[in-house]
Amino acid sequence: FQMDRTPESYLDLFPLDAIVYLTPDSENVLEDIDPEKVYVLGGLVDESIHKQLTLRRAQEQSLQTARLPIREYMVKAPNSRNYYSETLAINQVFDVLSTYYETRSWPAALRAGVSSGKGYVLPEAVEQ
Repeated sequence: FQMDRTPESYLDLFPLDAIVYLTPDSENVLEDIDPEKVYVLGGLVDESIHKQLTLRRAQEQSLQTARLPIREYMVKAPNSRNYYSETLAINQVFDVLSTYYETRSWPAALRAGVSSGKGYVLPEAVEQ
């Protein structure tokens, strides 16, 4: 993948209606990747302190939001910590998006990017 880095804000580089801010707190499910859109991946690490920060930031900037379809394709796996999180690191979100772009399969994409430590697995993993 080719990437360009710039000190400019995405708000200055792209039309607002082309930007989709990805946040696990969005009510909108990302169903497909639109090549006409620009997807912003957040950079927050500590999910317990910054709850809904990315959603609020996107709303303040009047941006569209979406979340990965984790709840739609994955199930909560039994675990001793009773821990479930849809918040992913940037590299995990990138892995999900790039795998989906290549395969057009959300199960394959989520398998590639969502670690079992998040508490979610694909349904067939529970059956095994």
